[in-house]
Amino acid sequence: MIRPFAAFGALLATSLLAAPAFAQGSGSKTIDDITKRGQVVCGVAGAVAGFSLPDSQGVMRGIDADFCRTVASAILGDANKVRFVNLTTQNRFTALQSGEVDLLYRSTTWTLGREANLGGMFASVNYYDGTGFLVKTSTGVKGAKELDGATICVQPGTSTELAIADYFRVNNLKFTPILIEDLSEIQRSFMNGRCDAYSTDSSALAAFRFQQGAKANELTLLPDIISKEPLGGMVRKGDDKFFDAVRWAYFALLTAEEYGITSKNVDSFLTSNVPEVRRLLGLEGDMGKALGIDNKWAFNEIKQVGNYGEIWDRNITVMGVPRGINNLWNKGGLQYSPPVR
Repeated sequence: MIRPFAAFGALLATSLLAAPAFAQGSGSKTIDDITKRGQVVCGVAGAVAGFSLPDSQGVMRGIDADFCRTVASAILGDANKVRFVNLTTQNRFTALQSGEVDLLYRSTTWTLGREANLGGMFASVNYYDGTGFLVKTSTGVKGAKELDGATICVQPGTSTELAIADYFRVNNLKFTPILIEDLSEIQRSFMNGRCDAYSTDSSALAAFRFQQGAKANELTLLPDIISKEPLGGMVRKGDDKFFDAVRWAYFALLTAEEYGITSKNVDSFLTSNVPEVRRLLGLEGDMGKALGIDNKWAFNEIKQVGNYGEIWDRNITVMGVPRGINNLWNKGGLQYSPPVR
């Protein structure tokens, strides 16, 4: 006669041996799908300088595009294994929910409503931003409160639309929204005088002004920032391991900048005796294994894409935008990584 506990032990051992093949994978369906596909599918705007915009060779450039590449380098070991999908403000969340894209890096603001109602979670904040206003310099407008009665071009379905409504309501001001979904059309409408002001994230306004070249001085970015707009990477709920991988792919680049590790000198840190650096670069601790990816995940990111500061300088500094609150925490900013241990 087999005793009950012995029988249970035999049954448990048999069940472990017969565990499904998925248990041998990363522990994440999304990571396993990406690995089988050999490509990360990343949703971007595809039309915003400094964030995601193809260059003259058709290569997607910008801070959002580069953070898509960090995910590819962390999971697949190759930053070039990304397929960019251009999404609008209206279809971006549907694309994520349906699985058309693995994640969004699309200048998307982290809000309670989006995280609670849209089946997604924000894994990072790659740019702390805020709603601003752009006007023609010839109008003489110096501040947002001078826009009482103005027509304002804005994209529908955005946090900007809500921020403007809240701001004008609180300040007992009136305005008329001109709702235009297509980004290039909204910019043309503003330049052609259809609206008195153009409003969106101040970073995007600075990028648009920068694109005007010699005529940039004809546009004024008002100093008022009327909302908090933490922009970052969004993933679907239900795959915690993928969420972890995307989040720590981001934190790794903050940690690298903090320790002075760059794409150019990362190899020299392979002999470091600093425990945090050794764990970051996969020399000890199995941090990658804990995330369901290779232990060289962070080394690959840094080597191929650069640390956060390198990404910022390559895409944002060139537009004349100061780093400000996007500096590291030890330089007076908000960018802060938990410890890699």
